[in-house]
Amino acid sequence: MPVYRSYTTTKGKNMSGARALWRATGMNDDDFKKPIIAVVNSFTEFVPGHIHLQNVGKIVSSEIKKTGGVPKEFNTIAVDDGIAMGHSGMLYSLPSRELIADSVEYMINAHCADAMICISNCDKITPGMLLAAMRLNIPSIFISGGPMESGKIFLKNKKISLDLVDAILSGVQDEYSKKISKKIEEIACPTCGSCSGMFTANSMNCLVEAIGLSLPGNGTLLATHIDRKKLFIKSAKRIVKITKSFYENEDFSVLPRMIANKHALNNAMIMDIAMGGSTNTILHLLAIAQEGNIDFSMKDIDHLAKKVPNLCKISPSSKKYHMEDFHRAGGVMGVLNELHKINLLNVNVKNILGLTLKNTLKIYDILSTNHKLVLKMFKAAPKGEKTIKAFSQNCRWKQLDIDRKNGCIRSSKNAYSKDGGLAILYGNIAKDGCVVKTAGVLEDNYIFSGKAKVYESQEEAVDAILHLKIKKGDVIVIRYEGPKGGPGMQEMLYPTTYLKSTGMDKFCALITDGRFSGGTSGLSIGHISPEAANKGLLALVRDGDAIKIDIPNRSINLIISKLEVSKRKKLEEYRREKAYTPRDRVRKISTALRLYAKFATSANMGAVRDRKLL
Repeated sequence: MPVYRSYTTTKGKNMSGARALWRATGMNDDDFKKPIIAVVNSFTEFVPGHIHLQNVGKIVSSEIKKTGGVPKEFNTIAVDDGIAMGHSGMLYSLPSRELIADSVEYMINAHCADAMICISNCDKITPGMLLAAMRLNIPSIFISGGPMESGKIFLKNKKISLDLVDAILSGVQDEYSKKISKKIEEIACPTCGSCSGMFTANSMNCLVEAIGLSLPGNGTLLATHIDRKKLFIKSAKRIVKITKSFYENEDFSVLPRMIANKHALNNAMIMDIAMGGSTNTILHLLAIAQEGNIDFSMKDIDHLAKKVPNLCKISPSSKKYHMEDFHRAGGVMGVLNELHKINLLNVNVKNILGLTLKNTLKIYDILSTNHKLVLKMFKAAPKGEKTIKAFSQNCRWKQLDIDRKNGCIRSSKNAYSKDGGLAILYGNIAKDGCVVKTAGVLEDNYIFSGKAKVYESQEEAVDAILHLKIKKGDVIVIRYEGPKGGPGMQEMLYPTTYLKSTGMDKFCALITDGRFSGGTSGLSIGHISPEAANKGLLALVRDGDAIKIDIPNRSINLIISKLEVSKRKKLEEYRREKAYTPRDRVRKISTALRLYAKFATSANMGAVRDRKLL
């Protein structure tokens, strides 16, 4: 039978010293009979998605204490991909995921905590905590800080919703005056919370909800809304309940590996494909699967991508809809219910509520439920005022968006496409696969052939784009930006955004062993595996080489003879210790990043550390 690790059972060991130290934190005799629940908080003043989480930790801790647990809070780091974008800071983003996972493991195991509630929000923080949850396999609940409201501005007598991408674009597009550009910059990210489109942070928080490790509404309920506070309180109560259920009643069904099983990961991936989420989610789900020893690979994702319809286009794939609109349409539960109608989901999986997905949808899908509080929660609306204060408003939409023909969430009958918003491509240049967000690709570009223009850093490519060196029909190749080659697998939001600003995104492709922000659109193909630094064919591409991309047939190939490949390999290997490294790139790589690169696998393995090297 599981027992609390909270120092009540000594098993012949003298724990008086540990108890003495716990007492110095405020614990008493009664507390040693209760579960110690770690409140894992990612509060930081560096990141808008986390700026409001300091008080949240206190709210959660207070509720845990009231409900019969002993809350003990600690913090993790949090890197903001938007702030780290476009400079050397981005090298640290993906590696921070492993650092977060390790730090959570260290704190939990060093202090023998019994359970944890993870307060997260942004790109690598939620995945990092998920890796830790799968690794530790103790009762765990996730609760995000919520998305920010979209910015609102009047341009040409028309009210327009804005997000981070608009701020980046306005800084380089000639059509905007400096005054208008500054105004857009000031209003594009108006509140606390994760960026208002279906970028990586919101995509991951939606996936956690789909997996079942968070409460319904977690992925979409605005950070500024009072209902988000209610979600934190409910989550705090729930973690105490499932912790006691595990330790006192031997209920193993509440553990992360029982909830986030292969069926749940499949469901989450299906939903991600349907809603056109960030391609980064693939990277993180593959990593989560490895931590949980789950047989889930790129091949599974490829199989799913071919049969899942695209039911949503949310910013940056659409200017019409943002996270607040997605929530109004029923959010994660709304998409899952449409997928359930066409029998794509395993609805027998259970979540932290102890409910099957089938029963959860009956309660939380806005088209199925008669629960007034549920319907009220999905009417939570933005207020439209700048603030960094969480839970500061109680605005409601008058009506929910239940239009499944032309609304934010569509039925399968009215899908944007029969294929979903993501696709896995294979070919000689990506033998282990690569990823494209098809929701952001023009249909005219689904089949694309062009000549390679090769760059060995993101910075070099950006310079070429801004100086108009890219021509129609070019395939921009950015290599040595993978997990090992970067190191750190930088996001390519700036190159794709600048292509958009010059209008070339409609006429060019961009391929890379790096990755893309959820804010990316256009024919942008990332995660090419094996990466250049792992002796992938990408390392041998030269300017002028022909590359053919065929999304309908899921292929991407460098048009080159085997004899030519053999010649180029010999020339590359002749470089000896410098083989499969950038030729002219000048980049300072710290010891910490070198250590990450030493163990990093390619993207098809989730960019996790290679355990075979241990």
